[in-house]
Amino acid sequence: MRVCRFLRDDPDLAFDFLSDVTGVDRLKLPQASPRFEVVYNLYSLQHRRRLRLKVRVDEGEAVPTVTGVWETANWHEREVYDLFGVPFEGHPDLRRILMPDDWEGHPLRKDYPVEASPRWWEEEPA
Repeated sequence: MRVCRFLRDDPDLAFDFLSDVTGVDRLKLPQASPRFEVVYNLYSLQHRRRLRLKVRVDEGEAVPTVTGVWETANWHEREVYDLFGVPFEGHPDLRRILMPDDWEGHPLRKDYPVEASPRWWEEEPA
């Protein structure tokens, strides 16, 4: 979190816009430990520069929330939590955002059993 505040508040950097937070499941990559990456895409409106900040975490390991630095992180972190299962420590409202509350698992993990997923989008035969 201190790094993020520095990136935002330092006048020579001024990364004041968090455009996206996403996750990467590194399960089947060489040197796949730690398993997950949380990727922050930052932009400085003043300097017109982009920066990609990556944080690697193991299964069940929490990443400190950056909602106190960039408010928009609230929704982005919820999405990463919902789809990858990466928790964010100190998040003000960490709950699912895309999947139903009773959904089991995290669908963007590489070991997610896609074949076992309920097919609620398919129509039943007539």
